[in-house]
Amino acid sequence: MESVSIVRAEDVSKAVGDLYREINTHLRPDVLEALNEALAREESESAREILAALLENQDISREDGIPLCQDTGLAVAFVSMGDQVVLEGGTLQEAVDEGVRNAVAEQPLRASTVTDPLERRNAGDNTPAIVHLEHVRGDRLVIRLMAKGGGAENMGRLCMLTPGEGREGVVRVVVETVRDAGANACPPVIVGVGLGGDFETAPLLAKSALFRDMGQRHPEPALAELEAEILAQVNALGIGPQGFGGRTTALAVLIEQAPCHIASLPVAVNLACHSHRHGSVTLKGEQKRLAD
Repeated sequence: MESVSIVRAEDVSKAVGDLYREINTHLRPDVLEALNEALAREESESAREILAALLENQDISREDGIPLCQDTGLAVAFVSMGDQVVLEGGTLQEAVDEGVRNAVAEQPLRASTVTDPLERRNAGDNTPAIVHLEHVRGDRLVIRLMAKGGGAENMGRLCMLTPGEGREGVVRVVVETVRDAGANACPPVIVGVGLGGDFETAPLLAKSALFRDMGQRHPEPALAELEAEILAQVNALGIGPQGFGGRTTALAVLIEQAPCHIASLPVAVNLACHSHRHGSVTLKGEQKRLAD
C-alpha cells in the first residue's frame, strides 16, 4: 500500500506566521557574520560607522522583538511540495496568506501590499503573499519565506543578452545594475543573479538565489569564480554602506542558472538590502496508508 503525508492548512499558516515574524526581527547568522567581517576589513571611517550602526540596530531588533526595518516587505514564498503530500483544510495560497495576515496583526508589521497597482488601495494585512510552487519527490512541505523590501526590489533588472555577449556581458549587466541602484537599494546589498531559462525564469532564479547561505561557494567552480569576480567589481564601485563610500557595497553575489535557448542569454539581477530577511521551515504531516 502507498502512503501519503497529510499536512493541515492550519499548520502551514502557523509555520508561515511564526517564520514571518522571526525573519523580520532576527538577522540570519550568515548575514550577521558577513556584516561583522565587512566591519573588520573596512577602511573608511564613515563606512565603519554605518556598519556598526547596522549591527547595533539588529541587536536592538533581536532583544526588543521589533522589526529590523520599517519596510517589513512583501511576503514571498518558494514552496517545495513532495509528491506524497496532501494539503488538508484549504489551499496553499489561503494557508500562506492566513499566516502572513496573523503575523502582521500580532507583531505588528507594516502593511506593505496594495491591491491595485494604480489606485494604490492598501490591503491592510500584507496579503496576498507571492507564492511560487514546485513539486518534488518526498513526503515533506518546505517553505522558504522572504520579506522583500521595496527599495532593493525596485532596483532589479532583466536583460535579454545575445549569446555573443557571454561572460563579459553578464558581468557588465550585474555591475551596472548595482552602480545604477546606488544608495536606493540600502547597501551593503546581496546580489542575486539568474542566468538562463527564459524571460520569466531568469528573475525567479535571481530571487531564488538569495535564499542561499552567503558563506557557501557555488558548487560549480566556474560559477563560484564568476561570483567572486562580480563581487570584487561591485565593491570596487566605492558606493559603500548606505551610499557613504567604502569597500563594502555588496556582501555577496549569488548565482543560479538554468538551460536556455540557443539564441538567448537571459540575465536577471535581484537585490536584497542589508536587512536580508529570509528563512525556511519544513513540515512533515501525519502518515496515512492508502488502500489498494
